[in-house]
Amino acid sequence: MKTSHIIQTAAVFGALAVIFGAFGAHALEELLISTGRSDTYETAVNYHFYHSLALLMTGILYQLFPDKKRLAYSAVFFIAGIIIFSGSLYFLCLSQLTWLGAITPLGGLAFIIGWVMLLLSFGK
Repeated sequence: MKTSHIIQTAAVFGALAVIFGAFGAHALEELLISTGRSDTYETAVNYHFYHSLALLMTGILYQLFPDKKRLAYSAVFFIAGIIIFSGSLYFLCLSQLTWLGAITPLGGLAFIIGWVMLLLSFGK
């Protein structure tokens, strides 16, 4: 994965996190409150945003240290985590399909692996 692609993906995901956050706070507020999913949606947006920033950082680090190939794996796992973790929570909130909650931990696992790959990139 090229560093420019990682950084561009981080920018897109960052913009989407802001859009989804604003959409949830304004257009979906009534629905989220009535279904009791406000906290779930907020968690999705927060993790989406945190890991968009982690992805951006990973892209910058990979540009500075192109020999650290595990940084590319870290980026892939952060991307997968955003899609699976936050994506499943967004769909859960909008569809009320509770089985989607069973997928969410896989996204959390992807986040953890992404952080571990980042650690291993600079470990001995």
